Amino acid sequence: MIQPQTAAAPLDADPACAPADAWTLRQTARDPARTRRDETLFALANGSLGVRGGLEEANGGSDGSFLAAVYEQHPIHYHERFTGFPRHTDTRLPVADGQRIAVFAGEERLLPAPAEDFERELDLRRGRLSRRSVLRTAAGARIEIRAERVVPFDSGVAGVDLLAIRYRVTSLDYSGELTLASAIECGHAAAEQGDDPRIGVASAEGLQLLARRADERGAQVVQATRRSGVRAVCEQAHRSEALEFAGAELGDERVVQRYRAQLQPGRSATLEKFVAYVSDRNPHATDLPVAAAQALQQAQAQGFDAVAMRQAEALARFWDGADLSIEGDAASEQALRFNLFHLLQSAGRNGIDGTAAKGLTGEGYEGHYFWDTEAFMLPVMAYTDPDAARAMLHARYLALEPARKHAREMNHARGALFPWRTITGGECSAHYPSGSAAYHINAAVAYGIGLYLDASGDGDFLADFGAEMLFETARIWPQVGHFNPRRGGAFCIHDVTGPDEYTALVDNNFYTNRMAQRHLLRAVAAWEQLERERPQRLRELAQRLQLDAHEVATWRRAAESMFLHYDEALGIYAQDDTFLDKPRWPFPARDGEHRPLLLDYHPLTLYRYQVCKQADVVMGLVLAGDGIAAEIKRRSYDYYAAVTTHDSTLSASVFGILASEVGHADQAERFFHDNLRVDLDDLHGNTDHGVHMAALAGTWLGLTSGFAGLRAVDGVLHFAPTLPQRWDGYAFGLRWQGRRLRVRVRRDGVEYSLLDGAPLTIAHAGQRFELSQDAPAQRALATPQIDARERFPRPAQALIFDLDGVLTDTAQTHYRAWKRMADEEGLPFDQHVNEQLKGVDRMTSLEIILRHAGRSLSPEQKQALAERKNGYYVEAIAEVTPKDLFPGVARVLDQARARGLKLGVASASRNAAALLDRLGIAGRFDYIADAARIARAKPAPDIFLDVAAALGVAPARCIGLEDAAAGVAAIKSAGMAAVGIGDARTLAQADARLADIAAFDVDAFVSP
Repeated sequence: MIQPQTAAAPLDADPACAPADAWTLRQTARDPARTRRDETLFALANGSLGVRGGLEEANGGSDGSFLAAVYEQHPIHYHERFTGFPRHTDTRLPVADGQRIAVFAGEERLLPAPAEDFERELDLRRGRLSRRSVLRTAAGARIEIRAERVVPFDSGVAGVDLLAIRYRVTSLDYSGELTLASAIECGHAAAEQGDDPRIGVASAEGLQLLARRADERGAQVVQATRRSGVRAVCEQAHRSEALEFAGAELGDERVVQRYRAQLQPGRSATLEKFVAYVSDRNPHATDLPVAAAQALQQAQAQGFDAVAMRQAEALARFWDGADLSIEGDAASEQALRFNLFHLLQSAGRNGIDGTAAKGLTGEGYEGHYFWDTEAFMLPVMAYTDPDAARAMLHARYLALEPARKHAREMNHARGALFPWRTITGGECSAHYPSGSAAYHINAAVAYGIGLYLDASGDGDFLADFGAEMLFETARIWPQVGHFNPRRGGAFCIHDVTGPDEYTALVDNNFYTNRMAQRHLLRAVAAWEQLERERPQRLRELAQRLQLDAHEVATWRRAAESMFLHYDEALGIYAQDDTFLDKPRWPFPARDGEHRPLLLDYHPLTLYRYQVCKQADVVMGLVLAGDGIAAEIKRRSYDYYAAVTTHDSTLSASVFGILASEVGHADQAERFFHDNLRVDLDDLHGNTDHGVHMAALAGTWLGLTSGFAGLRAVDGVLHFAPTLPQRWDGYAFGLRWQGRRLRVRVRRDGVEYSLLDGAPLTIAHAGQRFELSQDAPAQRALATPQIDARERFPRPAQALIFDLDGVLTDTAQTHYRAWKRMADEEGLPFDQHVNEQLKGVDRMTSLEIILRHAGRSLSPEQKQALAERKNGYYVEAIAEVTPKDLFPGVARVLDQARARGLKLGVASASRNAAALLDRLGIAGRFDYIADAARIARAKPAPDIFLDVAAALGVAPARCIGLEDAAAGVAAIKSAGMAAVGIGDARTLAQADARLADIAAFDVDAFVSP
């Protein structure tokens, strides 16, 4: 197995949410400043109803409840409106909040206090939220609260969603009257979204209250939107123990039922509360009040325990196939289960509602769903809960007609174009360069359909829904591309935006073209499968869509001749036709809290540079990378890693997956842990708005597709497992074609177990073998360590050397020169500061020294100090002789010449030529970079690209040798392979790490 170096430990969890065990999220203290974050983390949902994790007895607050089906529609206002611009947007609105139970001791209302005893636990195994807390009266008497709640996946009545709460009150030392006021509260308006375009800018009024009632039998409110025509009913009913009904009341925005008891120390009273939700967007409920009443009657008859048991059984079925474990890291195991649990409970399960980017846990992105659904969330469901995956795709099918309408708005005569962001299927983004221009949404939907079909073998879904979606979306590609005679007849796609929203309206975006290619081939395969298996259905569908074999043949031709822009000089796939021609991002990083660039720079500024918001080419190599050489993937990864800001939570998991595949194990671990606790630790500061559904899905994909190498290729599961250094092992379950499979990875090997189902052929590290009931488990040898030399260009054409620390050691000479100058100027300078100067040029080194000293000088003063230091250095190197060459240098140069390799030097030192002359080897190099004319110092790639150009060798055919992290970063950014010379920990980004130049064997690294 790959043995990565130990990566940095993940951020510590909030001690108030530390894992008691890996199956629970437990909080043992309440911080009012983190109330909204906690409401998100402890939210419960079932795919159509979401209830944030507020405290029942709290007064007001920001928690709320959401129905996926309830949204408001309001106009988008433009100063200049053009044809095809969206006319309105949708915003999901909070519905009536049924979780409220106010507590009164006599006439005094008791409210939560952070200083009191508090414990809250989310049981991931059973889907139950439990809490214990203590309320105090003004006189100091104590009342203990024990509350439990579930939001079952199945209410038992079609079309109705249910919230079930058990609320138990016990007197610790209070004597007197207790009143519980169980309420449904209305009047919640949508949150102001602010100016952050990641969240959304729309706002809307709350729902209208059409009707309300409250009596001994129950309480009910009927609400409606003001413009979109959606109506919703919320109704509550109870079972009680030691409580008597004490009346009902109607408020302006609330309905209340009161229950009363006399308490003495040690005495308890229990209220079981059931809240039913239903909207008229659900076709299963024709009479909303009747449906809600029936659901409540059933829940009352069964009681809380039965409802909770039904949910526990549903979760047990899920975890039976999807459970995962991490040996030696309970915190990571807990986080992975938490992420998977939230993904499961917010995934659309009814086949009607879409799956939003924030699930049903908050108001971020206005409740819209994006391509995240099919590219990130649906794959997890396809492998763990295929029924949920099918439901998610069926919801997309119901949006097919609006997608056809959107295609016409975009001037496409036929076909369907799914929008960038939506609730009901229409485009809700007013910024078309990063919205409507993202045609790759169609390919993501096709990818999700294909993966589900491979995972399930569901021919009925293909015939009834999938084929129509594939066909109608495939029709768009010939309308946005053409067979370009200037590209030898290759099929080119024009003016689209790929996943990287910092680059817009480009030709031949690699991700879009690669995914469109797969989309078209999947559509052709669907046509051929229906032709073989269900010819009558195909005839009916073809007639209705006016689709014929000639059009399908065009799809095949377009796919087979798809233009995928490969840059020969860099040996990578170009993100688009112009990306590599742009300068790199020139602006310095901002100090303080990380801010996405989109909040500080105009889109056009971003579009003009090589800077990526998130994985783009890398995303294409992960989702559709089969058949592409590992060497190209590695170089592409290295190049785009250097220009990507990861300003989207979608990015880290994708980079981590490809890092695992190309052998950058330490980077794979870092990216994995960047996402693992993104919500648990609120790493982006916006968990208040809801969980990051795609990021949560990305951690499961990081485990399975990243560390375990899971890929589905031509309907066969492929694995190439690796084991992170900090773990002792890991395991996960998945479902595939009606079977349950479990994969366990340990230091001594990998075990594949078929838990049930027919025989299954899988591939491990390229070798296929069969699992069956007779031989349900197969043990494979550990995946062999990837030899770093296999990641080097074959054949290489040039070696490019740094000087200091690689060919000779002038580090101390530089240090003494800087030290002498610093002492003369009274600047604090030591070996610690000197470490920061490695690999950087003279003026940058001086800036580091001045910054450390807190000194600010004029440009003229800086120039004088730099020249003085240089004079001391030149004076010192006058004593250098060939004896100062490192051992092995002469042999390496001889080997390289024997191989016919070009040789260059890329040193930040302006004295490089003089020093090489003193060492007696200046004449052995074909080119020595002139550091004085290099605009940007390392870690920018400029100096290495300059040397490659002077040698006449493509960067992809060069190997760079460096002793500094900045130099290694420059080599990788230039698209070259990197050999680190020196400390392996400092040079972790290098493709190979050697103790010294004497350990470098040219023949081993560049053999044909």
